[in-house]
Amino acid sequence: MASRTFLCFNHGKFLLPFTTTKFIPASRRPIKSLSFSSVSCSLNTPQPTVEPKFQMGSTPNVVKILEERGLLESITNENLRLVCSDQTAGPLKVYCGFDPTAESLHLGNLLGLIVLSWFQRCGHRAVALIGGATGRIGDPSGKSQERPELDLESLEKNIAGIMEIVNKILSKNANLGSEQNSNFVILNNYDWWKEVRLLDFLKQVGRYARVGSMMSKESVKKRLESEQGMSYTEFTYQLLQGYDFLYLFKNEGVNVQIGGSDQWGNITAGTELIRKILQAEGAYGLTFPLLLKSDGTKFGKSEDGAIWLSPSMLSPYKFYQYFFSVPDADVVRFLKILTFLNMEEINELESAMKKPGYVPNTAQRKLAEEITRFVHGEDGLTEALKATEALRPGSETKLDWETIEGIAEDVPSCSLPYTEVLNLSIVDLSVSSGLFESKSAARRLLKQGGIYLNNNRVDNESKRIEAEDIVDGKVLLLSAGKKNKVVVRIS
Repeated sequence: MASRTFLCFNHGKFLLPFTTTKFIPASRRPIKSLSFSSVSCSLNTPQPTVEPKFQMGSTPNVVKILEERGLLESITNENLRLVCSDQTAGPLKVYCGFDPTAESLHLGNLLGLIVLSWFQRCGHRAVALIGGATGRIGDPSGKSQERPELDLESLEKNIAGIMEIVNKILSKNANLGSEQNSNFVILNNYDWWKEVRLLDFLKQVGRYARVGSMMSKESVKKRLESEQGMSYTEFTYQLLQGYDFLYLFKNEGVNVQIGGSDQWGNITAGTELIRKILQAEGAYGLTFPLLLKSDGTKFGKSEDGAIWLSPSMLSPYKFYQYFFSVPDADVVRFLKILTFLNMEEINELESAMKKPGYVPNTAQRKLAEEITRFVHGEDGLTEALKATEALRPGSETKLDWETIEGIAEDVPSCSLPYTEVLNLSIVDLSVSSGLFESKSAARRLLKQGGIYLNNNRVDNESKRIEAEDIVDGKVLLLSAGKKNKVVVRIS
């Protein structure tokens, strides 16, 4: 899944020319822009240029950490390993772009945020790039057909939603020194694309792009071989992303671009432009593996669709449950990739899984807790744990209306009149609510002890709904086994 595509909130034209000069490393000169300026779109105030101070021997090598945890696929130059260990070189600036096709990021995007967070934790600075200029194009990497164009209102909404998530997550690792020295910033590439003239771009950038090299990119070859083919618009995407890296390298001091393994072609397009146009070295690319299950299928999709990071699109409870249900074959690898637990603790969990007396799902519970806390914070984790415990069939936790409503969007629900529900048999209610298709199926599971009303097992087929069964006079929770539930709202 691509970690890099773009947003758009203004239909600007290419207006002003820009010029390039031979590049002088940022460490030897004041940063100069091209003929247009870079404007930060951070949710915070613009970040100053003061860098976090390093202490000798205090900074771990982030590339080594990523490799150890299975988060490293490729790097464009082995020198990146040395640069990460060079205490005299100062911190790196690392950027990643994010998919704008929805108002929330999803699980596939999370790896980009996790890798950025590792760079932050190792003393470097993170740049999250929102692509306000190129959302109308869309990255063809990993796509079988061209992305549908989003209207301006939707793109603006996507920008706001994505910025909120990125800010919330990266701020967990921010402020190494003070609030004015935050180690991340959110930028928008519309700030430099909005005044670029097409003819000037073709003359000063396009002339350095070799068509043969562009066509050899894996994302391009696959699309050209398909029935849909590829539009010229999509074909130029790699050049636009490559120029973003050049601009950030020259004007913002960004040294490294990261992305999923399917972004390799786009990333190397940027390092090549930097080398050819600026005649400079020191720009690196790093890719991480796509998030796959042990069977090779993509991880991050549920029966209901994508695993969203926004609580308004997927509740913390359901987010938690998704990771809690990870199979044993995947859980240790996901603990390494998706959490910041130290390797010793992960290895201990792995060893415990092979020993007698291991409590099933202990590792899954740790994975779900850590990743839910990272994405949704302590409050979100508390909400998820409370709902998980309260909604467990047989749980002694007293249910209340708010807890049941908290999961109502995640499970089937229906509304029935109070007069219809009162004194209705549990078997009839199970069918009326849609929990079962037939009374015979309901009776069969009831005899096996598998039907629960408000988490209490129903043992008697003659059970009828009483007023005190209705939680806070508003809802009922019916369960068939551990997983199948239905919320009955009383109207």
